[in-house]
Amino acid sequence: MERVYLCIDLKSFYASVECVDRGLDPMTTPLVVADPERTDKTICLAVSPALKARGVSGRARVFEIPKSFEYIMAPPRMARYIEKSAEIYGIYLRYFSKDDIHVYSVDEAFMDVTGYLPLYGLSARELGERIRKKVLEETGIPATCGIGPNLYLAKLALDITAKHSPDFFGELDANSFKSELWNHEPLTDFWRIGRGTERRLHALGIHTMGELALYPNADRLYDEFGIDAEILIDHAWGYEPLTIADIKAYEPKSQSATNAQVLGCGYAYADALLVVKEMADASALDLVEKRCTAESATLSLRYEKEEPVHRGGAYDPADPHNYRTDATGTARFSTPTNSRSIIVNAITQLFEEIVDETRLVHNILLNFNGISSEETEQLTLFDDADAIAEERSRQEAILDVKRKFGKNALLKGIDLMPQATQQDRNRLIGGHKSGE
Repeated sequence: MERVYLCIDLKSFYASVECVDRGLDPMTTPLVVADPERTDKTICLAVSPALKARGVSGRARVFEIPKSFEYIMAPPRMARYIEKSAEIYGIYLRYFSKDDIHVYSVDEAFMDVTGYLPLYGLSARELGERIRKKVLEETGIPATCGIGPNLYLAKLALDITAKHSPDFFGELDANSFKSELWNHEPLTDFWRIGRGTERRLHALGIHTMGELALYPNADRLYDEFGIDAEILIDHAWGYEPLTIADIKAYEPKSQSATNAQVLGCGYAYADALLVVKEMADASALDLVEKRCTAESATLSLRYEKEEPVHRGGAYDPADPHNYRTDATGTARFSTPTNSRSIIVNAITQLFEEIVDETRLVHNILLNFNGISSEETEQLTLFDDADAIAEERSRQEAILDVKRKFGKNALLKGIDLMPQATQQDRNRLIGGHKSGE
């Protein structure tokens, strides 16, 4: 039996929440969500439909909004958006089991409605409209809906069809996908095709999904994209075998944890090292809280931009992935650990080995590899068991204080240094202001 999926997106979600909380109509109010304390180069987190209708991009930088436009600038309130997202998820749960819902992001979700259509005696469109209206009635947040026989076509029906439809609905099947979207451009409108992939497809003479589907040399595609060529070819034909049940059952073979930040300005060597120590300290505490250990940590840095270096092909200044990492290295621990002292010391030594003291650091990424349960942790003959136990007790006490009184209730001396960032980062959710 062919399955039926809904893909529901909350329209300009952050901006809509800000409008509703102000008693304003999200569809007619010119509003952007952006941090006024940052420069006008900051990217808007959301742009209301009213501004989009006037040509403002959904990911515009503040300076790109025409000066003649009058609009409200709302500071980000990530905690509020998460609260509202949870409220809307609760509405979905009135209609479907959580096993048939895949939350794709804070403002988007897939539903496998195959078994629910006979239950409610509704078509997929009627059921989608009922949910969309219920969300609007109870929260004031408008939504768009895509319908398709697989996750991919439901997503395209949402992204390409519904968002440009006056009734906020889009529906695709294998045949309508070919007739309506095989000649659609640009390729970046399609799920999982970014600018880098589009550029590589263009180099092969492929500019549409129809050209990709009918490309005569599959081996060339596999040479260029590896295993991802199979996904590209499947999607070019509108085929997607993955189901929500598959997603729910997936267990990764390995896990990692990432801590990253873009510094407000170029940081000199000593100041960048201070921030790296803060990040290592915070990450170690996070591992303890999750009862996990890491086998190694990879530190990657990008220096203050001078001349961008692209990974291959023509340089595109609008592509954030155009810059390679300037310095990178991996510190491997003797045994899997979440010990603050071991982690901070190892990453400090790595920083000193790989970073150019004459350059200013602009981006820092710290990735912990080989994450596993600390139940598997073993000490070596050279470890000081008493010191490790004492440190662990101290970390647990710190966590207890932070849980009860907030992340900034207990700080280390380096967190009070002028160039430190941890206090500010503790107030963020997903890299943006929590609003609390």
